[in-house]
Amino acid sequence: QVQLVESGGGLVQPGGSLRLSCAASGSMFIIYTMGWYRQAPGKQRELVASITRGSRTDYADVVKGRFTISRDNAKNTVYLQMNNLKPEDTAVYYCNSVPHSYSWGQGTQVTVSS
Repeated sequence: QVQLVESGGGLVQPGGSLRLSCAASGSMFIIYTMGWYRQAPGKQRELVASITRGSRTDYADVVKGRFTISRDNAKNTVYLQMNNLKPEDTAVYYCNSVPHSYSWGQGTQVTVSS
């Protein structure tokens, strides 16, 4: 059973940056495409970035050029570097496989506000 623990969220001003981390337990992590999802209040959860086991990346148009996903397979960890944050990026951020197949973690809250 893989468990996912997200961290690194917080309150940041527009234009600021945050780096999220997702630590996964279990040796199966390395074979999966992993992704970062987010869910804003009143909205459905959406996939914003993904990375294959070979580190090929893909991004939703709304974050392209601002967010960078990376992974360290040796550490079973996925990262999301978020730059030039906007108020509309405010959400709870989660990691999971793509498509998601693990239980969702608690997520990490990102709030972008002045």
